[in-house]
Amino acid sequence: MTKYKKTENKALIKAYAIKRKFLWKFLSEPLGIYLVAEYPKSGGTWYGQMLSDYFEVPFPRNTARPKIEKCVLHGHELYKGYRSPCSVLLRDGRDLMVSFYYHHLFKNEWNHHASVNKHRADLNFKDFDNIRENLPGFIEYMNTVWANKFNHFTWHDFIYSWIGEVSNARIVRYEDLLQNPVTTMQRVIESLNGESVNVQKLEQIVEKYSFEKISGRNKGVEKKASFVRKGIAGDWVNHFSQDSKEVFHHYSGKALIHSGYEINDDWVKG
Repeated sequence: MTKYKKTENKALIKAYAIKRKFLWKFLSEPLGIYLVAEYPKSGGTWYGQMLSDYFEVPFPRNTARPKIEKCVLHGHELYKGYRSPCSVLLRDGRDLMVSFYYHHLFKNEWNHHASVNKHRADLNFKDFDNIRENLPGFIEYMNTVWANKFNHFTWHDFIYSWIGEVSNARIVRYEDLLQNPVTTMQRVIESLNGESVNVQKLEQIVEKYSFEKISGRNKGVEKKASFVRKGIAGDWVNHFSQDSKEVFHHYSGKALIHSGYEINDDWVKG
């Protein structure tokens, strides 16, 4: 498999991002690229790494230089008429808000530290460690100031863009990947290439990228400021106040039901 080198040059990073967009929009079908669409912080990097290893094709991402070749291509994209089969990775939007809080407001190995400083200045919370108190304002910020930036959009927009609109989209839930990674990956891989899966090979790949290993939890360590800080499902209940529930429901309550994470609005009252 082709090796990719990372770069810290901002101009090159921007050029690589533009090239990935070009590959996604215009060359994904003729090159047979495996597309992975996700709302940011939904586990697309983790899922893409496993797909890349199984199919033995490159996975150019972030600061890696993409080439014009078959690969796994991961992007934060709304549906815009793509004809190539695409995996759409979903994650509970409430967990996403918690994950975004730590990613935007605490420096880690992947985010831009200048961006963290800018988010902190915009939000101006008294105590950034007090997520429970700050989360309602942060959810508002994510659905207004952040979502209105160029090439950004809300979780609600992402859900309604893909779910029920795209017949060839393979829906993959982050929560299923956590609970049953081999079974979930096997189902998706078979739907992508129509062939039987080498289960032994897949099990080895899943073990290689187990969240306990990459997050450090197998050593009893939670990295609050890490890109792979926690990754568990349902952690939002430990951070959402009643105000957080109501603000999230205002912006994304319908999308929560549309995506199957809730069957009604009773969670707001509970």
